[in-house]
Amino acid sequence: MDEVHFQQHGSRCRLWVPPECKDPVVLHHPTRKSVGYFGAVRLRDGKFVTQREPARFDAQTTWAFLRRLRAASGRRADRRVVLVADNAKYHHATLHAVWRELQEPAFTLAFLPPYSPELNPIERVWKLVRRLCLHNRYFPDLALVSTTVETQFAQWAHGSPLLVKLCAVG
Repeated sequence: MDEVHFQQHGSRCRLWVPPECKDPVVLHHPTRKSVGYFGAVRLRDGKFVTQREPARFDAQTTWAFLRRLRAASGRRADRRVVLVADNAKYHHATLHAVWRELQEPAFTLAFLPPYSPELNPIERVWKLVRRLCLHNRYFPDLALVSTTVETQFAQWAHGSPLLVKLCAVG
């Protein structure tokens, strides 16, 4: 589980252009507007669960996403859900501490060591989304950024072998 912001100004990356072609011009929007998402990948089948967060990430929004993940994971007694999360302050919030304790051991948060968010497997998913959807593209408005990434998310909503491979640990 992790959070991400996709910015409207996009990103410019290297690209190959044949020598006989004129160098392309990639427009770049002069803003820092962004759209935020929570996301999680189920390693068994690559199912990708996201939730757009229009305001900001805090304990309340994290709790709402945790409840959504809990509902999506089902209540089977023979399955345990271990959610890998970084050490963001709102992941440890007292607001949802009692709820988290009530869900254990069937639904547990495993926190990464401090200052090591790169160990979170979903960071690779965010990098892939940026490469597939945002690199070398111009977005005149923020709604187009949302539409573009949500189209990609919808393709992964029912599972993806690519996400299983990308997030595999070990």
